[in-house]
Amino acid sequence: MRFKLIVALVEDELSDDILQAARDAGATGATVINNARGEGLKKARGIFGMEITAQRDVLLFLAEEHISRHILQAIADVGEFDETSGTGIAFQIDVEDALGVTHQIKSLSETLNQPLG
Repeated sequence: MRFKLIVALVEDELSDDILQAARDAGATGATVINNARGEGLKKARGIFGMEITAQRDVLLFLAEEHISRHILQAIADVGEFDETSGTGIAFQIDVEDALGVTHQIKSLSETLNQPLG
């Protein structure tokens, strides 16, 4: 099987909804890295001109390549990345090799045999 790594950088309050959307779209799990910090095109300023940096989460999904685009789109839809500036971004990267996923092969095979949404 060939895999993609889906990386989503999201507002922490959206993480649970995005994780559920990814699972509904076929993701078999995720790694969550809390307390990331990011900047967009414009730095947000608050009281007295101090910089505001919202907490972000980094969500990592290892997905079979045939369903990775479907998962990526589900993440983007729930996160409203294209509709609202600063809510987050998501992208996928080719994975050359992966170890420790043999226990997920059965689940991935079952997911691939179901229609995609």
